[in-house]
Amino acid sequence: MKATRLLSELMLLQAHGRLSSRELAERLEISERTAHRDMEALSEAGVPVFALRGAQGGWELAKGWRTKVPGLDEAELRGLLMAQPSVLGDPRLAAAAERAFGKLLAALPGSMREHAESIRARLHIDASGWRPRSEDLSMLPVVQDAVARDVKLSFMYTKADGESTPRTVDPLGLVCKQTVWYLVARGPTGMRTYRVSRMSKTVALAMPFQRPASFNLATHWNASTTELSRQWEPFRATLAMPEESVRTLRGWVPVTECQADWPGIQLPEGWRVFEVEFEGESMARFVALGFGPRARVLAPEPLRKAVDADVAAAAESSRLAAN
Repeated sequence: MKATRLLSELMLLQAHGRLSSRELAERLEISERTAHRDMEALSEAGVPVFALRGAQGGWELAKGWRTKVPGLDEAELRGLLMAQPSVLGDPRLAAAAERAFGKLLAALPGSMREHAESIRARLHIDASGWRPRSEDLSMLPVVQDAVARDVKLSFMYTKADGESTPRTVDPLGLVCKQTVWYLVARGPTGMRTYRVSRMSKTVALAMPFQRPASFNLATHWNASTTELSRQWEPFRATLAMPEESVRTLRGWVPVTECQADWPGIQLPEGWRVFEVEFEGESMARFVALGFGPRARVLAPEPLRKAVDADVAAAAESSRLAAN
């Protein structure tokens, strides 16, 4: 247990350059006294770790000193290989991660390297969906830079309705959800989430900000998405469709076959009745119109009437155009 903790402390010092006993204690959930004793133990073992006094002091490794990467066991290697770079989605990020993977594999012992290459040859991850979305990630490097340096970020943001407004925020972290990248940031009105593909004219300003000491990106994201799911009320519609339409629709939204009878409804052979869960009425209307004669709205009544009215208006427009 102590050896693992000492190694973790070494890795932290290598990554951050200088850390106080308090910072080490907070990161490893130990007492400051234990952290101080650990640093003394490392020094006695020949590791060049030094204590710097003063307000900006702390523990620091000798310049240029690096420890070797610890060996990976079977489970660690397999877990790492399962997270292949292709899951990043963006080709540039995937290419950079692939280069890092290559360097790591080159450092492995011969037998383990052959085993790793064998695992990768038997695994392929396709990050794109059957209907891939085009995400503009040209602003992502600038956002990453601002997040890494804790400086304010200025950009134009285009909302779903097409309106663009200027924003200046404190960028706190990035989240990648199913190849879509989001920025979690603090603005004048509180915490907000921005889709990176909707950002333009992005500039990392030379204005540092104080990062909230208690902020945890994973905790915040889980809480905000849970709250969003609680507030979101799906729009349910009942549609009659053939199997071909059902297969297509299942790739977009949840579809459940209805067991109840629909007296008085005459359906073509092979058609069945399904309850479909949409994000809103406008989406249900759009999808129903898109299927045309390959789907029929049964309920709710307002949706059925709206779709019938749209079909009639389209037919009238075609008739007038023909004349």
